[in-house]
Amino acid sequence: MRSLNFTLKSFLFLAMLSIVVTSCRRDEEDIKVETRVSDFDSQVPLDWNDLYLEIERYAAGYRPGPAPRSLGLMGLAVYEACVAGMPDHNSLKNRFNGMNLPVVEAGAEYHWPTVVHGVYSTMMPKFFPNTTADLTNKMSALTNRYNAEFAAEVSSEVFNRSLNHGKSVGDAMWEYGAKDPYAHDAYKNPFAGYDWQQHYDGPGDWVPTTPGPPQPMFAHWGKVQTFAITESMKLSRPPLPYSESPTSAFYAQALEVYAQNTPSLSYEGKWIGEFWSDDLLNLTFSPGPRWVAIGSQIIRHENSNLAIAIEAYAKVGMALSDAAVACWHSKYYYNLERPESYIQRVIDPSWDCNLDNPTNGDKGFTPPFPAYPSGHSTMGGAGAEALANMFGYSYAMTDKCHEHRTDFVGVPRSFGSLYEMAQENAWSRVPLGVHFEMDCTEGVRHGTVIAREVCKLPWRKK
Repeated sequence: MRSLNFTLKSFLFLAMLSIVVTSCRRDEEDIKVETRVSDFDSQVPLDWNDLYLEIERYAAGYRPGPAPRSLGLMGLAVYEACVAGMPDHNSLKNRFNGMNLPVVEAGAEYHWPTVVHGVYSTMMPKFFPNTTADLTNKMSALTNRYNAEFAAEVSSEVFNRSLNHGKSVGDAMWEYGAKDPYAHDAYKNPFAGYDWQQHYDGPGDWVPTTPGPPQPMFAHWGKVQTFAITESMKLSRPPLPYSESPTSAFYAQALEVYAQNTPSLSYEGKWIGEFWSDDLLNLTFSPGPRWVAIGSQIIRHENSNLAIAIEAYAKVGMALSDAAVACWHSKYYYNLERPESYIQRVIDPSWDCNLDNPTNGDKGFTPPFPAYPSGHSTMGGAGAEALANMFGYSYAMTDKCHEHRTDFVGVPRSFGSLYEMAQENAWSRVPLGVHFEMDCTEGVRHGTVIAREVCKLPWRKK
């Protein structure tokens, strides 16, 4: 009897277990698991942004404004193309008049790295149509490599849907950007529509410096459309009152610059100045993209997933773009002369700044636009704030942007926070001799405020 009861109980147990297992299997088959952007790594945007930095290094007319703007538009395009796969995030496109972007197909499967690749491979050649054959070939090679890799990784249906979605968003974002008359194609003639002599009222106003062009660059960049800041937020705080009196605060600012290399520049000053310079075409990428290079180092070090990388690149790009617009609006509003002009006229006619160009032999070069506020400092404050918003305000790192360079002091430097990096980036302009300290202090402050406006956009769902 015991044996019969045991057999019956065993049979009933096994039957019930079979029903449960079958039910579980059926449930697993019925549930469609949605692929999220965060399920993937960040290699695709890292590779495309690495190539961007290489291309932009040789792109005449893109520094200082067009490069940050291109990063802002591409960063936002990638974000919007993928936001459907980021369930904790909001689309921002309805905040921008005339931004009509395609959306994903409801219920359809997407391979998000292919979407990201589709955006970059569409937009980057549009931003750099006149780059060298070698760099054009590198864009084509990266495009072909990822096309082949992803086509083999997912079904042809998913691959084509994903690639076409990325391309269509990239095309639509390009068309949106092309509507801005002050920004679109501005790189072709950075000196257009401005005569400095018509804006010169006397000592203290900007004048051309030697070596350098006879007109300043991007005088109308302050009218370019912004992503987050309002018109009133474009203007920085005013500089110190102009004075040539040796007892004035303005004179003290000039004397501070003068003292940095009189009689000679220290090794530390030279190291800091060259480490952060990024002024010179063909030598390095420019000051705005520098913060993308810093962001890429962080993303690699943290092994950030694709969603984090997408949000970081979008915030940094948009913050840099708005910072450049506001800074250039302020530069031409205040129209302040460079330290070189003031020092040679008021203190020492033989003095020269420390920005030398090893690519063409120029000595004592000063960037060709008004001094106040500093573009490096404004974009540095913005880039540091955007990255700190993503990775923390006490994030410490060693910046290896120019490691192994031998044509200038590219030895890596270590920092306790991103804000500390922004401050040193700003100060570097003083020993280099191209900015007063007030240009730099205000630049960091204004750039930080601007990036906070970008980061306050409703990126995340509450």
